[in-house]
Amino acid sequence: MNKLAGKALNLKKLSKYRKNSVVSKEIVKSVSGNVTLFAFDKGEGLSEHTSPCDALVYIVEGRAEITISGKSRHLQEGEMIIMPKNKPHALSAAEAFKMMLVMIK
Repeated sequence: MNKLAGKALNLKKLSKYRKNSVVSKEIVKSVSGNVTLFAFDKGEGLSEHTSPCDALVYIVEGRAEITISGKSRHLQEGEMIIMPKNKPHALSAAEAFKMMLVMIK
C-alpha cells in the first residue's frame, strides 16, 4: 500500500531542491501508470529521450523549458503540457522548478 494514500499533499512542500541535482519522489506506481514529483535545480535538466507512454507534465513551482519534437515551449507554475509517446522530448531549468509527471500506459 502506498504510504501517501489517503493523505492531503502539498506538492510544493513534498520534495525539496538539492544543489546541482534533479530530485524525484514517486507518488503513485501502478500497472496503468505512474505519478512522480521532480525538483530540478537551476541549470539541471533531462536530455532528449523518448517514452513508450503518453506523459502529462504539470509545473508545480517555477518555470521550465520543455522541448517536444524540436519545438521549445516555456511553461510556468500552474501550466501543463502533454508529451506524446514516442516523440523526442527534453526538459531544462533556467531557474529551479518543480513538476509533477503523470505517465499513462
